[in-house]
Amino acid sequence: MAHIDYYFSFLSAWIYLADGRLEKIAEKHGATVSYKPFDLMTAFDRLGVPRPANRGEGRKVYRMQELKRLKAKTGLPMNVEPPFWPTNVAPAAYAVIAAQNAGGGDMGTLVNGLSAAMWRDDKDIAQDEVITEALKTAGFDPMLSMTGMLEGAETYPRNLEEGLAAGVFGSPFYIVKETDERFWGRDRLDMLDEHLATL
Repeated sequence: MAHIDYYFSFLSAWIYLADGRLEKIAEKHGATVSYKPFDLMTAFDRLGVPRPANRGEGRKVYRMQELKRLKAKTGLPMNVEPPFWPTNVAPAAYAVIAAQNAGGGDMGTLVNGLSAAMWRDDKDIAQDEVITEALKTAGFDPMLSMTGMLEGAETYPRNLEEGLAAGVFGSPFYIVKETDERFWGRDRLDMLDEHLATL
């Protein structure tokens, strides 16, 4: 059985635009997934990559055009300029980590739900009420947003270090553990699907 390490940040619109395809691909191939939220902005700093606000104007224009094109192509409801972006995504990341450790719910629903809260529903996922609602919808104990803060705070920076050591440089980033095959971006999910079919 294949295993996928999924490194992501809720600040990335591309995880929302992936629209749950990772979970469908994993189910198709009987693969398991470890969800590893990490601090994308700190990763950029460590890698010497400018943060989005500091990138050249051409890059900023291209990013916005690409988001609008993908919104139209996928048909997903989306605000390409959400009012709470960027926000402090650490509390949501902590809740994801705690939920994964606790079990009992659907991780894909949780992660995709929090992403949709930001990119579709104009909600601030730093707020406890938004996080607890996402936990509840995904079948987890909503109190994990509080009780899981310590384990989340310990694991979140560890995910960053593990990701950088594994070659992660963006979000979403998928690594197949058995082969160390790496896939960056939602537009590489078809290739991930094809790779898993060979295992």
